[in-house]
Amino acid sequence: MTARTIQGQKNLQKINQASKDGIGGSPLRPDGTLKVKGEFAYSSDMWHEDMLWGTALRSPHPRANILSVDVSEALKVPGVYAVLTHEDIPGEKYYGLEIADQPALAIDKVRYHGEAIALVAADHPETARRAVKKIKVEYEVLTPITTEEQCLDPETHGYVHEPHEYRSHAYGNICHEQKLVSGLGVTDEVRALADVVVSGEYEVGMQDQAFLGPESGLAVPAEDGGVDLYIATQWLHVDRQQMAPVLDLPLEKVRLTLAGVGGAFGGREDLSMQIHACLLALHTGKPVKIVYARDESFFGHVHRHPAKMRYEHGATRDGKLVFADCRIVLDGGAYASASPAVVGNAASLGHGPYVIPNVRMHAIALYSNNPSCGAMRGFGAVQAAFGYESQLDKLAEALGMDPVELRQLNAVTQGDLMPTGQPIDAPAPVAELLQRVKDMPLPPPLDLEHLDVRTLPGALSNTSHGEGIVRGVGYSVGIKNVGFSEGFDDYSTARVRLEVIGGEPVAMVHTAMAEVGQGGVTVHAQIARTELGVEQVTIHPANTEVGSAGSTSASRQTYMTGGAVKLAAEAVRHELLERGRHRYGWRQDDLSLVGGKVVSASAGVLIPIVDLLGDDAIEQTREHHHRPTVPFDKETGQGFGHVQYTFCANRAVVDVDVELGLVKVVELTAVQDVGKALNPLSVVGQIQGGCTQALGLAVMEEIVVKDGKVRNASFTDYLIPTILDTPPIPVQILELPDPHAPYGLRGVGEAPTVSATPSIVAAIRQATGKALNRIPVRPEHLTDTL
Repeated sequence: MTARTIQGQKNLQKINQASKDGIGGSPLRPDGTLKVKGEFAYSSDMWHEDMLWGTALRSPHPRANILSVDVSEALKVPGVYAVLTHEDIPGEKYYGLEIADQPALAIDKVRYHGEAIALVAADHPETARRAVKKIKVEYEVLTPITTEEQCLDPETHGYVHEPHEYRSHAYGNICHEQKLVSGLGVTDEVRALADVVVSGEYEVGMQDQAFLGPESGLAVPAEDGGVDLYIATQWLHVDRQQMAPVLDLPLEKVRLTLAGVGGAFGGREDLSMQIHACLLALHTGKPVKIVYARDESFFGHVHRHPAKMRYEHGATRDGKLVFADCRIVLDGGAYASASPAVVGNAASLGHGPYVIPNVRMHAIALYSNNPSCGAMRGFGAVQAAFGYESQLDKLAEALGMDPVELRQLNAVTQGDLMPTGQPIDAPAPVAELLQRVKDMPLPPPLDLEHLDVRTLPGALSNTSHGEGIVRGVGYSVGIKNVGFSEGFDDYSTARVRLEVIGGEPVAMVHTAMAEVGQGGVTVHAQIARTELGVEQVTIHPANTEVGSAGSTSASRQTYMTGGAVKLAAEAVRHELLERGRHRYGWRQDDLSLVGGKVVSASAGVLIPIVDLLGDDAIEQTREHHHRPTVPFDKETGQGFGHVQYTFCANRAVVDVDVELGLVKVVELTAVQDVGKALNPLSVVGQIQGGCTQALGLAVMEEIVVKDGKVRNASFTDYLIPTILDTPPIPVQILELPDPHAPYGLRGVGEAPTVSATPSIVAAIRQATGKALNRIPVRPEHLTDTL
């Protein structure tokens, strides 16, 4: 069975793009029209003529011992082909993104609400669901470990993973920790150097990625004993790397092809139904499709780590920072996922983009029986930014300074050292970003006498005619790393082929990059056009036939896979020009490919590319590795741990109904340095999208967890910003090239999500005078009705 028998695979076809736009242009996205017209095939649209439907039995308890599992009644349901438990797994039973601590199906115990225990394959999804209800599981229900205090006292409250089960260097219920000390650290002597000291405790709730396309895919057993999986994911090769040992198959017999992805934001970095679909397909010998329901999606993927933070900052009377003392505790939930990397980001970026001579930081991630947490846009840096930016506002108030001027006074710039000891060796225009965002025009002032009530907080419900409405303005800035850090050999692979088709030179770009909505397929075509001087570019479907592209996360794909496409295209160009030199004796060193021709800057057009290529094709494959990094020292946090830093500044204008506790974000302005905007329209879209997700975290988005159980696993109860909640987001971009990056670019997608949330909360504080130490800000926080 092959992909040819699969229906609903429009987006699995090659994408052909014709344009004159190279880098710096903003051509239309090739998948845009299909998506707008509702014709794009997402992974949930996949269909096979002979397929079964799979589903999972999930735990109703966050913590319990499994005493028995009886599947006999489920197997009797007509139409059921298989019911599997962990005993049916042929290979390794555990997997994990960074630490292999998660069972593919629960073994003897469950550690979170919604953990998968058994699988069913049936001829109809309703049949599968009815069979799941026939599975009998006997539990010994245990008290869940859910709070920081419980996690840090395992002798009293127990272990999420028993000590003998730990698969890393974790201990107690601590999954990972990172300390950092710079300068003299924070001692009594250092504190005495400060004229003003402010402290605060801050809390960030659990945010969901809230992608609209649920987890789904289609597994097709192959004649060679392997399996083909069509899947919506963020990293095809790391999925395969985790799946193959569980399926007891060699890597080459587990083949993955990217299906249509309906959003990701980090939530698809971990496996969801990949192993389950393949287990069922291999067991039944039939294609198996799994599509999560919305509540199952909330249970089945990781979320943003909720955090509790304690900060203390000291400064001289004229506003120069003297020290920062920080403790960040992240709830990682039942399994490690990306928690170690989240901790690394929190520790190394948790002081913000400021020069602070003395820093002490301690960041930890805990195992608990709450939902598992992992990658989400800006992870680690988002939580910390709410802490340190709240502190800077508090410090400005204590000093009687303008909060923007205080930030500018302490802003890092090129040549400074981070508290990790890493030099900032590329432009770091933090003070300029703040000045630019401050100088941008403000929206018209709130005019209560001539207002349109429909523009007020909650006014679409006719809750106010202006009474109790106040306006506030807040500022913030943030820092985020780009790419994978701490010694990870981060790389991406690209294959570029140049040939003549229909009398025109056509470039084929083949990578395993997951297009999750970021627009990479557009940028790759722009790079190929720039380097090869062609208009026609074909983007090959992303699959594991070519080397890994790494993850579509960490703001890295344009940097990494874009860099690989650039290298491969340059190699193709070099081979083509060498062919011309050998054939025609060209001696010029000023050759390039422009407009389908070989052009010499000194001698003009030499020959059309089609004449030089003839019937041959030139194909080159290259890997792009970023410059090496090293792990941070465990005790001091010192080390060249990050590839690149990126910065964004925001200004938020809000109106608040102080009687009802309602907030309307009137405008959210952003200024960001992007190094080089390869596609300016996409850059602005990324910044506006990041700001909108930050708005959600500031005032509305939170997974409510009580006693380890998710209470709002639906889009009825988990609220995300709609177009009515999203304000105008004016964007200004700077292009200060990073000398270490392809084309000088910087990763774009995460920085605005890091920086925008604190600006909104700062604006609400300015309007209300409330301390607001927890996000999302709820109405009860503003009306003192907790």
